[in-house]
Amino acid sequence: MKHALTQHLLVLRTALRRIFSSRLGGFFNILVIGIALSLPAGMYLLLQNAQGLVAQLSGTPQISLFLSLDAKPDDVDKLRRQLFQHPAIARIEFVARADALAQLKQSTGLADVIGGLQQNPLPDAFVIDPKPGEAQALEALRNELAKLPKVEQAQLDSAWAYKLEAMLKFARIVVLILAGLLSIALVAITFNTIRLQILTQSSEIEVSKLIGATNGFIRRPFLYFGAMQGLLGGIMAWFIITFSLLLLNYQLKALAQLYASQFVLNPLSWGDSLSLLLFSMYLGWLGAWLSVARHLSQIEPR
Repeated sequence: MKHALTQHLLVLRTALRRIFSSRLGGFFNILVIGIALSLPAGMYLLLQNAQGLVAQLSGTPQISLFLSLDAKPDDVDKLRRQLFQHPAIARIEFVARADALAQLKQSTGLADVIGGLQQNPLPDAFVIDPKPGEAQALEALRNELAKLPKVEQAQLDSAWAYKLEAMLKFARIVVLILAGLLSIALVAITFNTIRLQILTQSSEIEVSKLIGATNGFIRRPFLYFGAMQGLLGGIMAWFIITFSLLLLNYQLKALAQLYASQFVLNPLSWGDSLSLLLFSMYLGWLGAWLSVARHLSQIEPR
């Protein structure tokens, strides 16, 4: 066990030495990987922050329940209890028909016309703040509430919710496509790097096969090289994103003060940071594995 661990540590040290054998070249390889990874990861982070900002500015869409004109106080109380007990509702507000008519007089400037009405044409209403959810869930809640007793009409301000959800879905697809394309590019970079190493060490590999070395033994240093290069690229991407957020937050602070807001861009969470590092290491390992699998079978001892 100790001997196997020592061998792995030796291979790891050799891989790191190869990465930085040319310090400038190794640094630029890591920098290219970091920049490529930081683009989709940074867009994902900005998308997460934008989603929180839009939700903060727009708020949750409200559902207005207009009661029938013949609804009695007992009917209103019964409906209020039902709404309070509903798990998908965060807050409710009752607007009496008399209060609604008074607000209409003040807001429209038609006090004389409204005062000439023989009876109040406005119904009692409940204004409901549902818990945050997708547009389809809000629409389903509206349809459910519309079936309650004494509810004449249920209206959901869902137009902006559908637009926002469609925009966020589109942005997520863009991020996924960009991440997929750049991931393929990073695998190709590692593939070519390992291919060049195999070509320069083909004689050593042939000798190793002649003395009984297994493919796993030959493959190991290249896999370590690809994984470590990918991991270092992921670390570089994390630093690029973090530094960029510091610059953006510095400029955003002055802009937020103009709007009396405390909004700041949140950094990558620990979970997202770990996912970025593991994903980058996997891409490096995958590129190395594909390259070794492609070329190792072609190198046979003469």
